[in-house]
Parts: sequence; structure tokens; C-alpha cells
Amino acid sequence: MEIKPNLWGSFRVAFKTALIGALILLMLIPTFFIQDLVRERRDRQRDAVSEINSRWAAPQTVTGPVIGIPYMDVNTDNGNKVEVKRWAYFLPSRLDIHTRLAPEKRYRGIYQVIVYTTELDIRGSFDSLHLEELSLSPANLLWKDATIFFDISDLQGLKEDMKLHLATAGFATANSAGSVAILTPQTADLDLAPASRSTEQFKTALGATLPAWMQSAAKNKLEFSATVKLKGSGNLSFVPAGRETSVQATSAWPDPSFTGSALPDTHTIKDSGFVADWKVLALNRKFPQQWKEGNYDLESSAFGVSLIVPVDVYQQTTRSVKYAILIILLTFTAFLLIEWVYDRIIHSVQYALVGLALCIFYALLLSLSEYLGFNGAYTIAALATIGLIAWYVGSLLRSGRMSLFITLLLVVQYGFVFTLIQLQDYALLMGSIGLFITLAIVMYFSRKIKWDQKQGGQPSAEPAPVTP
Repeated sequence: MEIKPNLWGSFRVAFKTALIGALILLMLIPTFFIQDLVRERRDRQRDAVSEINSRWAAPQTVTGPVIGIPYMDVNTDNGNKVEVKRWAYFLPSRLDIHTRLAPEKRYRGIYQVIVYTTELDIRGSFDSLHLEELSLSPANLLWKDATIFFDISDLQGLKEDMKLHLATAGFATANSAGSVAILTPQTADLDLAPASRSTEQFKTALGATLPAWMQSAAKNKLEFSATVKLKGSGNLSFVPAGRETSVQATSAWPDPSFTGSALPDTHTIKDSGFVADWKVLALNRKFPQQWKEGNYDLESSAFGVSLIVPVDVYQQTTRSVKYAILIILLTFTAFLLIEWVYDRIIHSVQYALVGLALCIFYALLLSLSEYLGFNGAYTIAALATIGLIAWYVGSLLRSGRMSLFITLLLVVQYGFVFTLIQLQDYALLMGSIGLFITLAIVMYFSRKIKWDQKQGGQPSAEPAPVTP
């Protein structure tokens, strides 16, 4: 018998499709709450990191050494000449730093923080001071107050006294006590105007008054060396203070992130750790080799390395939640195809229950990942969700074949999303290809559906040909 077009059947198909579309949009509301929960847990992790940093040491930035020499300048105030103490700063011509970072994992409750200890081997030299370039006369310099500064951003990380070994060409340093400067925290010159305080440029730096024979450095090269044992968290950076600054960093941590104003010239990253080398010239930074009066933001030119977890559980969970709309859409589309192709009726409430199960997957993922890590949590949460929905579909449709179909569909979906999360560089490419293939499959299975015909109140597929 010929099946005639039925307007009610077509309207019912459109109405059911619109209703399921509205349900899909409603299912986004729980995902928004889950994203807020992820942000809240991430904030708690950051609070734990800050607490450990305050007790261990913060990320470290190393600057120096830098020579500071005060001089007397004359200002005119209401016609009166007033002598003012100001400072001139001189950077080393060569600065070589070798460091090996020993990473450690520290915990605050369930939260993990990466900290490190390191030993800095610092060597370099100052060329003779070119005072004429700053229009300074040696007679105006206060040599007795000349200071060598070394800035460490968090002094809590120092594990022993900071000792700087000094030697200058042409001067006998047989007296070892005279060739070692012990650096201590500087205090502000409260009796001076703010513009002339020595600590305005290096207000948190360590410093030591240079020995009396320092005056010879104005005409000779001053060499220095130091070994600094330091603690820090996450990041270690260096300010390129030398006219030529060379840094080599090594560590057993396999996941470095190179940060700051310069990337390493060469680096090797293996599962056993990394080695990175930088060479930065004065031309590559934003401050001069020597200056007076003004202050410069030296840390804006810093570079270094961070010891990171490539993708933490909260970032991975956030990325997975962004695919929730895709999982729900494909699952509901499969249910619609089952209704239309196999003439089954699934109530909108049953769609909503399946959608809520798909949303609860992300709550399970977040809670489990804080204890088991992302991969293990994803596997357990996916298996639990797939098992629940497969059981529900089997009971609802009373068909083991349909239950198996939905199970395979969810396994492919969750496996595909997991793969995308692991692929940091190729996620967009693989995701686009996956969506294209998915659309092609849906088009293939829906090609024989008669959208304007009705069979049992639902659109029907083309009847199979009758063979004699």
C-alpha cells in the first residue's frame, strides 16, 4: 500500500527535534556550574602554592653583581647651591652563570607544588670604569661608600651567607680576608631625599662595601666569583647584567618551560632532564651598561626556566568540559536516529536523564582527578558513565543490540575526546577531522529516512525490497 505524506508526522518530527535541541541547551547549565567548580578548586590549589612558597621560597630572579658608587652633585635651590648625594651604577662586562636545579614535589593536602634547590656558580669581570661617559670626575666619587650589589628576589631562599670573591689585575690579594665580600641586606638611607637613596634601584638587594683597594678598579679589571645555594619555587630567572651574559641551566626535570625575554640558544630535553644555554648581549636588553640618577626596570629583561607539569588536572578537566556539548549532541542524535530508523519512542524525560548522566561524568572526573591523576580519573569516570547509560538504554529499549550500539558510541566519543586532550599541538586538526567524519556517518545513516512519511507516528526508513 502506498504511504502518503502526513503533515502531522512531519510536524511531530520537527517538534521532537526542536525539543531535543532545547534539552541540549539546558544541559549546558550544569556544565557551567562544573566549570565554576573547576575554577574554585584551581583557586584553592593556588592558595596552597602561595602558602608553600611563603614557607619555602618564591620564584627567584637573580640580578648582578652591580657596582654602585655614590658621588656628590650640586643642585640649585632658590639661588642656593646644595650638594646632593647621588649614585652611579656599573654593570659587569662578562657574566657567566652555571646552575643545576634539583626539583622536589611538595604537598599541601591533596595539592602538589614543584619547588627546587639550586647551586649557582657565578663568574665574571668588570672592565675599568668609564667615568667620562657619565660626565663624572673621580674626585667627586665617594669611594669609601662604593658598594657591590647582588639582588635575589626572595632572600628567604638563601641557604647560606652570600660571599663574593673579588680580585683585580695589578693588585696583590694575598690577604684573603680583603678579597672576600660578605653581602648583607641593605637598609635605606633615611637621612637622604628619596631621589638620592642608595636602595631606590636595589632596595631589596644584598650589598657589601667594597674594600679600600677598589679604587684601582677604575683603571683595572675587577674579577669576581661566587657560589650561591638557593631555594625557589617553579621559576628561576636571570637578569642579563653583563655586556655579555652566558647562562647554562640543567635539571633532572623533564618538562621545562623557557620564559622571559630570551629563549635559549640551544637546549636538549629528554625524559632524564634538560640542558639549556643562553647568550644575551647588552644590545638585547632594555637598560644601559652604566647609568646615573635614573632607575631602570631590570627584571623586564629577565629570562629563565620554569619547572612545570605540562597540563595540570584542572586545565585538562576544563578542556574536557568544553567538549560536553559535543558528547551530549552526538548521543542525543544517536537516540533520535534510533527513534526514526527503528520506530522506537524515547520520552524527553529519558533524554534529560541521559543528559544529566553525561554531565555528572565531569563532576566525577574533577573529584577523582585530584587523587588519581587525570588519566586514571578519566578512565574510571568514563567507564562508570558508559555502564550506567548502557544499562539504562538496555532496560528502556529492551534490546541488547541497542545497548551495545550506545556503549560503542560512548566509548568512541570519550576515547576521541581523551585523545584530543592529550594532543596539545594537533588538537584542532584532529578535532576538525573527527567532526567531519561524525557528520558523514550521521548523513549516511539518515539518508533513507522518509521525513514526510509516518509509520507508527514516527518517520520511517525506506521499506526493504520484497524478494520473491
